[in-house]
Amino acid sequence: MHNTTEKESKPIKRVVIKVGTHVITNKDNRIVEKVLQKLVDQIAHLHEQDIMTVLVSSGSVIAGKEVMRHQLKTDDKIIRRQVFSAIGQPRMMRHYYTLFRSYGIRCAQVLATKRDFDAGPHRENMINCYEGLLQEGVVPIANEDDAVSLSMSTFTDNDELASLVAELIKADMLILLTDADGFFSGHPEDPESELLSHISADEPVEQFVQESTKGEAQGRGGMKSKLNIAKKTANLGITTYIANGKRPNVVLDIVNGVDVGTKFTI
Repeated sequence: MHNTTEKESKPIKRVVIKVGTHVITNKDNRIVEKVLQKLVDQIAHLHEQDIMTVLVSSGSVIAGKEVMRHQLKTDDKIIRRQVFSAIGQPRMMRHYYTLFRSYGIRCAQVLATKRDFDAGPHRENMINCYEGLLQEGVVPIANEDDAVSLSMSTFTDNDELASLVAELIKADMLILLTDADGFFSGHPEDPESELLSHISADEPVEQFVQESTKGEAQGRGGMKSKLNIAKKTANLGITTYIANGKRPNVVLDIVNGVDVGTKFTI
């Protein structure tokens, strides 16, 4: 396994993988354990190659909904999200803890608010936390701390969180896993649309974005957000991919330089 992509001489040593709600749930909005298993399998493979990985995982709100069955007394959208997330987060971690343990790999939960990335002591504290975990061979699993994040200062979505983490740990690569095969020149289901396999950070492709509508427990980040984040992260010198998280071995293929998904570079 060679861990360099085409035209890149430096080896890939640090990867941030973001997995969206649509990747890890089925059409009935339930968490699919088999998808989590395949994701952990790939991270374990990277671990064996001494590639440090941070997993940014959505799913806590849906995991909380599975427990509460919508039976909340409040109609307040923000409080509902806080309650679902607070209940669902340990469920998600239990899934991941069990799956990683079968490989003898330790994982850790790192919840963050946007303030934690502000320059100064908050940011230094985050760097120390991530570096400490990575040096010990522990896989950090990151998510927004929805239970205590103020609505006016939340991340746009976990794509933004993943980008900030990638910048924080000086990652070589950011992989945004979604339910689409990458970024298309139109709606992914339109037969006229083509997958754009390589986009430069300064390429004006925004006109191709299709809006989507999502329910309460589903992810907040659509393709418009992914495009913005991918370009921004690529501009930092971090190669970024948007790819289909349900495709077999998608992470390993990307790290190995296989032409998968949409690649963003400077």
